[in-house]
Amino acid sequence: MIQLGFVTAIMPEQNLESVADTAAKIGYDCIEVMCWPKGKADRRYAGITHIDIEGLNKHKADDIAGKLNDKGVSISALGYYPNLLSKDKQHARPALAHLK
Repeated sequence: MIQLGFVTAIMPEQNLESVADTAAKIGYDCIEVMCWPKGKADRRYAGITHIDIEGLNKHKADDIAGKLNDKGVSISALGYYPNLLSKDKQHARPALAHLK
């Protein structure tokens, strides 16, 4: 069955819990959660961080999953879209490091 969701980048000023509350209230099943590195970004929606993967461990991940589950909202994907194939190695290296 297809689930209806949205990308959390459309709510950059909200924290993850508030985004999930909105998704549940409107009737969405899932959200694609932005996981960009914190900081200023050069392109639209880049730099939005609803889950900061730096320091993310199993306990924190389980806590996030539990809170979303309580709201009836799941994570459909983690959003981070840099150009890993860039010929500019100084651009590609940090992007690859963030994914690891």
